[in-house]
Amino acid sequence: MTVQTVTPQRRLRGKPRGRDLDPSELDALRRLLGDEREQPALRRRDLLIEHLHAIQDSRGHLPLAALRALAAYMKLPMAAVYETATFYAHFDVIHDDQTTPPAITVRVCDSLSCQLAGAATLKAELEAGLDPAAVRVLRAPCMGRCETAPVVEVGHRHLGHATPPAVEAAMADGDLHPEPIDWPRLDAYRAAGGYALLDACRSGRVTVEALMAELEAANLRGLGGAGFPTFKKWTFVRQEAGPRYCAINADEGEPGTFKDRYYLEREPHRFLEGALVSAWAVEACALYIYLRDEYPGLHRVLREAIAELEAAGLVEPGYVVLRRGAGAYICGEESAMIESLEGKPGKPRHRPPFVAQKGLFDRPTLVNNVETVYWIPLIHQRGAAWFADQGRHGRSGLRSFSVSGRVQRPGVHLAPAGITLNELIDDYCGGMAEGHRLAGYLPGGASGGILPASKADIPLDFDTLQAEGCFIGSAALIVLSDQDDLRGVATNLLAFFADESCGQCTPCRVGSEKMLSLLEREQWDAAALERLAQVMMDASICGLGQAAPNPVLGLLKDFRGELAAQNLIIKG
Repeated sequence: MTVQTVTPQRRLRGKPRGRDLDPSELDALRRLLGDEREQPALRRRDLLIEHLHAIQDSRGHLPLAALRALAAYMKLPMAAVYETATFYAHFDVIHDDQTTPPAITVRVCDSLSCQLAGAATLKAELEAGLDPAAVRVLRAPCMGRCETAPVVEVGHRHLGHATPPAVEAAMADGDLHPEPIDWPRLDAYRAAGGYALLDACRSGRVTVEALMAELEAANLRGLGGAGFPTFKKWTFVRQEAGPRYCAINADEGEPGTFKDRYYLEREPHRFLEGALVSAWAVEACALYIYLRDEYPGLHRVLREAIAELEAAGLVEPGYVVLRRGAGAYICGEESAMIESLEGKPGKPRHRPPFVAQKGLFDRPTLVNNVETVYWIPLIHQRGAAWFADQGRHGRSGLRSFSVSGRVQRPGVHLAPAGITLNELIDDYCGGMAEGHRLAGYLPGGASGGILPASKADIPLDFDTLQAEGCFIGSAALIVLSDQDDLRGVATNLLAFFADESCGQCTPCRVGSEKMLSLLEREQWDAAALERLAQVMMDASICGLGQAAPNPVLGLLKDFRGELAAQNLIIKG
């Protein structure tokens, strides 16, 4: 018997795998962004997120066909474009087989301050009362307006103390643009002595060394959460060889935090002067401002303020670069912010090297918080002692407390460092809300832990709360009362962390989800929660996973009686 061997015919694809590029989409992209063949700089990778924003702003979503065109436009792999677009919560990627979303999107904030103010009920009422064919209702994390909880975003317009009738009225009005902000223009700021420090620095009348000594005497520290001395950060960056960059992190996504928005809305030029002085101090070749996308009104304010500086000759055109975030809490971490500025998913980098050594575009980078640089012109104008001599209980300086929750007057309260919660409520917040009795508080937002009313006399400042397993962070105080469901508080916070984890490391990605599932059980297994918390704190890459267990550990430590009174059984 003869066996015949048949050699299979090799089949060639003839073209790359994947969907074909639609030439009309590429033409539309060129009309929107500019012709990359004539302007090759439009292909820079760090512009990817800006291009994604431009497409979504024009179309209301991101069709997959537009992403394929963008990949060709920028000469990037489709995988890189898709990964970046799907990483950020504010980008609506619509696949070819999916239905285009309704023209109007209503986002209901469900972070802790808004939950306390009835956000869950509000969302249910909106879902029941609005036509799903015309409006989609989504949950959203903290929008940085906790003092007016509950907050709803209709299109790009934010409504504080929102109600279903107010949302319907906003849609009927048809104006879904950001609410207007009245802010002092350049002429008014300069008439009051503004930019005098920047001029003195550039002319040599104030040296870097003298200004650093002034900031050291004032004890100005990083006010984004870490509390690192500002003058030391400048020193570390200056020690590295140039070129160097300066980047300001205005992505305050910590639930309960809204102080940076407060200052940017009221004195954008004071912030810009402090930022430009910081850039001057490290001889930065460019100043980048990373502003959270939840502040659309401020995007316009800062664009116009920067244009005023350029028109007045105070900065070279293009020296100050304003970039939009896209809805990622993790980008509050400095290396994740830098990844986002480079047009990538905002995933924290492994350290060392630190960003002061290798930051933006792999160059030494000074990263400061909005409020930190805001104080620099005032400290120089009024003297280091003016700032340092304010404080209570042996502490030094001023703190901007973002207060929300069960108080009469929530808001940003500028108070002496070291003030206690009891003093802050009585002296600045008008007391507790009517009918509520203090039960506990979060001293540093969602990640700063939780303390009981019996510990409301601890001075609030850097280095005063660590013994209690807490920290002040960005000074976001959320006040809880005897009427609040503590299990609901815990699950709200852990759901936030689980949702906002970048997914890069297993301890955070899996640990936050697992901890949330343990908290949702009828009984809490304290030993299992504590073991899981230890793994997350020891092994997570960045502060998100390391700090996520803090509120749970605080409840297990100080609130067992209150939890039992709310019929929660804790085992172990």
